[in-house]
Amino acid sequence: MKKIVFIVLASSLLQACTSVNVRKVDASAHAVKLVCIEENPKVLVNDMLAVLEEGFQRHDIRTLVYQGKAPDRCEYTLWYTATRGWDFTPFLNRAELRLRRNSETIASANYEHSGGFALNKWASTSTKLSPVIDELLSGFK
Repeated sequence: MKKIVFIVLASSLLQACTSVNVRKVDASAHAVKLVCIEENPKVLVNDMLAVLEEGFQRHDIRTLVYQGKAPDRCEYTLWYTATRGWDFTPFLNRAELRLRRNSETIASANYEHSGGFALNKWASTSTKLSPVIDELLSGFK
């Protein structure tokens, strides 16, 4: 009996504690061709902006990065934030994306790694967020 309790406890500690919540873009209501990404200088995940741009471009959506006020031609904007955790080395542990048309949020995504000893915590930003972005934009090419 002790072995079974130990195995259950050990496996629960080792499993990935990752949650993903996506409210995808309704592609039939939004013909998104360009997304302007509001650069967030507070995000310390070095490749976050590149991963976001690559994700949208993979779905044939052009990107433009801006700071401050969005350019007039930006009907669709993306706001994002991300935080890092640390376990011998920094890793992405949380990200939030909000896609807006003018000032209305039309889609959102949240990624959170919430502990455990899972080795996937050290996976790259792209490995973690590409599936999230693909789900967010699943109605596009």
